[in-house]
Amino acid sequence: MLLELLVKNLALIEQARVEFGEGLNILTGETGAGKSIIIGSVNMALGGKASRESIRQGADSAYVELLFSVDTPEQEEALRGLEIAPSEDGTLILSRRILPTRSVAKVNDETVTTARLRQITSLLIDIHGQHEHQSLLNIRKHLEILDAYAKNQVQPWKEKIRLEYKNYRDWKERLEAMEGGQEERLREADFCRFEIQSIEEAALKEGEEEELTAAYRKLSHARKIAEGLSAAYEALDQDGIARAVRAVDQVAGYDEELQTVRNQIYDVESLMNDLSRSIKEYMDDCTFDEGEFRRIEERLDLIHGLQAKYGNSVSAVLAALEEKKKRLEELENFDEIRRNVEQELQASEERLEADCGALSEIRQKAGEELAGRMRESLIDLNFLDVRFVMEFRRLDHYTADGFDEAEFLISTNPGQPVMPLRAVASGGELSRIMLAIKTVLADTDEIPTLIFDEIDTGISGRTAQKVSEKLNEISGTHQVICITHLPQIAAMADSHFEIAKSVRDGRTVTEIHRLNKAESIDELARLLGGAQITDAVRQNAREMKELAERSK
Repeated sequence: MLLELLVKNLALIEQARVEFGEGLNILTGETGAGKSIIIGSVNMALGGKASRESIRQGADSAYVELLFSVDTPEQEEALRGLEIAPSEDGTLILSRRILPTRSVAKVNDETVTTARLRQITSLLIDIHGQHEHQSLLNIRKHLEILDAYAKNQVQPWKEKIRLEYKNYRDWKERLEAMEGGQEERLREADFCRFEIQSIEEAALKEGEEEELTAAYRKLSHARKIAEGLSAAYEALDQDGIARAVRAVDQVAGYDEELQTVRNQIYDVESLMNDLSRSIKEYMDDCTFDEGEFRRIEERLDLIHGLQAKYGNSVSAVLAALEEKKKRLEELENFDEIRRNVEQELQASEERLEADCGALSEIRQKAGEELAGRMRESLIDLNFLDVRFVMEFRRLDHYTADGFDEAEFLISTNPGQPVMPLRAVASGGELSRIMLAIKTVLADTDEIPTLIFDEIDTGISGRTAQKVSEKLNEISGTHQVICITHLPQIAAMADSHFEIAKSVRDGRTVTEIHRLNKAESIDELARLLGGAQITDAVRQNAREMKELAERSK
């Protein structure tokens, strides 16, 4: 559940904090007061588009923060699946700071990408505005709604179909890759044999390149090595250290402390003798073999040439050899392998057909049930003579979701045939149809918070009253936040907030505050009466509020 919204320096809002409650939360206000800013701020916090133009004039940045409570073990488990854990008090803080050049999103003080933020928030809150109403005109949305309604039945089959569809696509792509003429395959086989022979004749061994490179480096610098060692050998003055040993020996008997000095000189003499001997031995063995040098050079050229063609290492070249052997085997046994691929593809297609058929039967049965419940819900929303059905068509191809295409058809007037929504429904009707869908899905929808914006587009009177009752029904199992300009909907509020615009210190600011019962009645009177509020209008507002409370 959304507990709190905090907004700082966003558009006309300097700072606003809203504490939402359970049930139905209603937001009202004059046109232009900033109701869209509130929904926009929530959208930003959820990972929606954020621009530097939204930063309040004179501020360095804008900030939006949402505080959620995680109320069920299922919700907590789903969040942990995304590696997100609520704090010890069971809350989760989502924030978004908008800067002139970038934005920073955080979940419980951990910086996340906006894509990851949207993934997380999809488990917590769902916003329904005019854009989503329009999404009903896309028939792909209809199958999504059906699958959400019957998810416990369809989800196991959809998971099975996704795996089989991948298997089917793999075999189909492999068969398509085998297309081509006999002459082309023969040319490819000859080329494979040539490449295999060139690699095998090289007789590459792991580690050989490193050994040859070290030997090549030594031979190519043999003259410099010899000159350097000769200079070092000459610099080791054997006579000097020998004279030092004799001099110390002559006086060591006069003082016991000189024994340490003599031992150190002996150690130096021994070390220098060993060093001179090692240098002399290396110099004696260090001979430049022109033939060996050329052999190593040619071998390295061969290895590097193969690496340039098949990979940047000996292991990559050897791996390419195995791939080419495998490809040659396929080409030499093409007919047999093709028959096997065709058999595997046919078997996969038969399994996919059976699974898609089983899923389609479940969907069609669930579609009838969904259509029946939709009719009931639409009647509650003042579609008095409505007919609502779900039509199924089979696609001419398989997909990862089966082979079904489904579409909602509706008739809102007696004697009219059912027709697609895009041909019948107005904007106001689409909003009520979406509300009916949300009502029907309420039992299966695990998202705890629903926000409705522009749900009252194009409606009034009795229809508005029906919409308010439907929102109240949904709020029995979900937290609902709704922006409205209709008194019938506002009267049903469990928590009523007013969004108002004023001028402070010469600057326009938008503020939001929670209304008590008396203030709520005054706001209902404003919605009913417009600019002039009479005692009769105020009494009408009071009766409307009392009737709404009795209906809860």
